[in-house]
Amino acid sequence: MSEIVRLTVSENDSGSRIDKYISDNIAELTRSAVQLLVSKGQILANEKSVSKNYKLRSGDIITVEIPDPEPVDAIPENIPLDIVYEDNDLLVVNKPKDMVVHPAHGNYTGTLVNALLYHCGESLSGINGVIRPGIVHRIDKNTSGLLIVAKNDRAHLHLAEQIREHSFTREYEAIATGSFRDTEGTIDAPIGRHRTDRKKMCVTAENSRNAVTHYTVLKQYGGFAHLRLRLETGRTHQIRVHLAYIGHPVLGDDVYGKPYKGLNGQCLHARKIGFIHPATEEYMEFTSELPEYFTDVLRKIEKM
Repeated sequence: MSEIVRLTVSENDSGSRIDKYISDNIAELTRSAVQLLVSKGQILANEKSVSKNYKLRSGDIITVEIPDPEPVDAIPENIPLDIVYEDNDLLVVNKPKDMVVHPAHGNYTGTLVNALLYHCGESLSGINGVIRPGIVHRIDKNTSGLLIVAKNDRAHLHLAEQIREHSFTREYEAIATGSFRDTEGTIDAPIGRHRTDRKKMCVTAENSRNAVTHYTVLKQYGGFAHLRLRLETGRTHQIRVHLAYIGHPVLGDDVYGKPYKGLNGQCLHARKIGFIHPATEEYMEFTSELPEYFTDVLRKIEKM
């Protein structure tokens, strides 16, 4: 389904061209992409078609229909995988930092899915289609750590149901900025798409879903805190959004916080994963040691 975005023009934007206004307010759309959507009648001003050089007026209601990206076929690539566990139904993979999980705009090769297709052949679930075979849940490109991959549809459905029922264990470790008053707590705040920057999520009551994150402070440093976090829900960018919401963004998060010198992206690691095996019905749990980039930062801030 296409995504519908509605924008209300402010007095400050009155007189601007519609193509520039939309590209400035919806990050995923370039000006040329906006012009194409205008020509197809997928952008309206006050429910009427307009030209690409339409001049905005204060109070105009702009409706933008953003089409789904066209799928591309993922190709197998011989990329080494850190496989923690594997059987006929699933794999548990330790994803390195900087690896994208599945192909998308700007990252069609070198992803975890490209590596899985080479390693597993056709033995991956097809529930999420050709672009995300076997992917039950995701972690961000700049987040390292454990994730589970389903080899067949039965396993995929079983694991996905555990995630929906919140019986799927997911624990992370992160370095957050600032000092925490409480050594543990719960962030219960709904998360939805940012109204103007469509690449970002935010805490909002509008078109959102409930989101709950539990945290424990493992150690405090001067202006930093080493945290353990447990997800009760699994929304996009949940930990990053929640920690930024309470004023303690993840160290190095250049989307919800600030970049950190010498660190490419946020300091966030998916440390533990636990689930009921879809075939044996036994509970299984796996833990990943903190990677070198994470321990390097801990050593650095300890000396500050």
